[in-house]
Amino acid sequence: MAVEFRDYYKTLGVDRKADAKTIKSAYRKLARKYHPDVAKGKDDAAKFRQIAEAYEVLSDPEKRQRYDTLGPDWQRYAQTAPGGPGGGFHTQDFGDAGDFSDFFRTIFGDLGGGGRGGARRGPGFNVEDLFGAETRRGGGRGRGGDVQAAVEITLEEAYQGARKSFTLEGQEPCPTCHGSGHTDHRVCETCGGGGARRTRRQLEVRIPAGVRTGQRVRVAGEGGDGTGGGTRGDLYLEITVAPHPMFERKGDDVHVELPVTPPEAALGTTVEVPTLKGKVSMKVPPATSSGRTFRLPGYGMPKPKGGGAGDELVKVKIVLPSSLTEEELALYRQLNALRTDNPRAYQG
Repeated sequence: MAVEFRDYYKTLGVDRKADAKTIKSAYRKLARKYHPDVAKGKDDAAKFRQIAEAYEVLSDPEKRQRYDTLGPDWQRYAQTAPGGPGGGFHTQDFGDAGDFSDFFRTIFGDLGGGGRGGARRGPGFNVEDLFGAETRRGGGRGRGGDVQAAVEITLEEAYQGARKSFTLEGQEPCPTCHGSGHTDHRVCETCGGGGARRTRRQLEVRIPAGVRTGQRVRVAGEGGDGTGGGTRGDLYLEITVAPHPMFERKGDDVHVELPVTPPEAALGTTVEVPTLKGKVSMKVPPATSSGRTFRLPGYGMPKPKGGGAGDELVKVKIVLPSSLTEEELALYRQLNALRTDNPRAYQG
């Protein structure tokens, strides 16, 4: 069977001038999608091997330089280089690299399955690259990757603080092979060579008072498992505070509208105002216009690190009954006529 050229840049969906960070990000995104623990189809498994092979080459400066140098002349280069078919590279010693393509073997046979520090490995799951863990090769301990989860809370929970229960699903390094995908030079039977397992954990987390939408709450030691006995990563909660039907939050202050009747606004009154602490009494002075705002100090959202609290701003809104009797209308006409300074005073 003829050896076919493989466009590793196209496989990962990156430009030929992409830097190492871009290549790694593209690999991690695709690997999560096609990893054997997630995608069970035969075609998906083949796609995962292609992705891993592309990353094996493009993430290794030595391999990438050779791949970029050969370009469209790779067949002629393989024929003329010492040791291969008609003078090409050695392909007989690959160790764990049995899943590499013939194209890879033709070009990189003299490097074995690795190239980075001489370590030979086939195209498969890489804990560091897929989970972002700060691992060390050669069985050393590595810190687990950080995990992010979204959580929505009510305004009352943001005001008081809350405890929330979560079910975290994800992938963690296989406990048998510790993420390598193989044991004793054989495919790991526990994870099937993928190096990871799907997990589900129940977790209760305290949300501090005063949090707002867009903030992240760090929960130390509740992220991904470490490798080789390393420590867990951290869990970061992305906070969203749900809109409230009555209160509007602006920074550390809380805003609310207070409906009052025309007589109350004209004569003044004492009303009960809703707050996040409960109802409080507030005086509305005589001749209060609609839109006038009163401040209740300290009735807003708690400030972080014990910095007190914001205020509640109460905006008066004068409301009329949905219908008026003839007697009420007559009184309003009489009242309007008394206002000689009103250019729109009733004339009749």
